[in-house]
Amino acid sequence: MLTIDNFDAYYGKSQALRDFSVKVAPGEVLCLLGRNGAGKTTALKSIMGIVKPQRGRIVLDGADLTGLPANRIPMAGLGYVPQGRRLFAELTVRENLEIGLMTRKSGPHALERALSYFPALRERFSQRSGTLSGGEQTMLAIARALCIEPTILMLDEPTEGLMPSMIATIRDVVIRLRDEGVGVLLVEQRIDAVLPVASRIAFMDHGEIKAEMEIDAVRADPSVLKTYLGVGH
Repeated sequence: MLTIDNFDAYYGKSQALRDFSVKVAPGEVLCLLGRNGAGKTTALKSIMGIVKPQRGRIVLDGADLTGLPANRIPMAGLGYVPQGRRLFAELTVRENLEIGLMTRKSGPHALERALSYFPALRERFSQRSGTLSGGEQTMLAIARALCIEPTILMLDEPTEGLMPSMIATIRDVVIRLRDEGVGVLLVEQRIDAVLPVASRIAFMDHGEIKAEMEIDAVRADPSVLKTYLGVGH
């Protein structure tokens, strides 16, 4: 279980998060939805310690991670795939995955499990990651995060710029992770990418969670998407 309580975060004097609180349990997918600039990416960066929250508490599987430096957070079992993937472009696919393995000193079984989600990466082991297609880079970024064997995985707009076939692949992987007991905190812009996989949706605006709903309630009343996002389904 990941528990975030009352995060406040700032960029300079501008407040980016206000009392941001979420919980993500094993085997569920919580989607953060909101307009551009709502604070979704900042929320994930604050959870990872990249943007230091001024106030609040983070607990993962009973361990208090509040105030830990950013390099320690993944060691506790929190995986993170940032927007734009952030791979080491000059390193090969294998070397990028090995960096993931080193984070928690994971063994070969962790690599095999990560590759089981994206078997196409095996054919690219010796290829520099910067030469991969956008979809392949997304697969690699997720596989690298899975190499730490996370209990919770955070994904920041993983389907951005991808072809429909690759979006379907990412969706299927999220569903598989959910079914295998991994909790997923997913930031997305695409409503159609969220509805098939989400357990709950948290709507963000101006750094705050404005509402949180079970996915069945959103499917039953899609007008809430217009209320919080300004779009219809």
